[in-house]
Amino acid sequence: MAEKRTDRRALKTQKQLKIALADMLTKKELRHITVQEVADLADVHRVTFYKHYYDIYDLYDQLKQEALAEIGLRTLKFHEEPAKEFGEELIAYIQDNPSIFKMMFSPYNTAELKHSFTTMIEGIFRLVQSEKNLVALDDSRLDYISAYWSSGCIAVIEKWVESDFAHSKEFILQLLIDLDAHMKAYIDKNFSL
Repeated sequence: MAEKRTDRRALKTQKQLKIALADMLTKKELRHITVQEVADLADVHRVTFYKHYYDIYDLYDQLKQEALAEIGLRTLKFHEEPAKEFGEELIAYIQDNPSIFKMMFSPYNTAELKHSFTTMIEGIFRLVQSEKNLVALDDSRLDYISAYWSSGCIAVIEKWVESDFAHSKEFILQLLIDLDAHMKAYIDKNFSL
């Protein structure tokens, strides 16, 4: 493989290849996707693909790592920002990167990316609630509540993505805020000292 270039043209090509692979992963499993298919969909030559990646698995690994890093950076803001602002930013990011999230929730993709996304959301929620309510991180009630809350949040996002963003991001955000208010009331009731 040639030395990876970081000029604008190379970055654009890499982005095209990642989007092409993400799109392909909504239609078939990774092991059935060829370099030629991804190159064709990205409208680049096969040789160009090999200038940037060793094979399909290398491209997938980099796509996955990049997606998790971006999602992780946004998820960490949940600790710093009010829930509404965090939600707005996360929902906007999802809508601005539809191919990544369609791939994440595709039945053809491994569950690894979805699991990592859920684990990040759950971990940050647990940390925030632990600090806010002065509860130990390993409190079993908090463990179950965090799992429930994050799974519900992910389920709403997944349904929205699978509907091809049929509802506005404002609708989804308000739905998550309303559901979160019910969770907040439950947590306040059950963790009051």
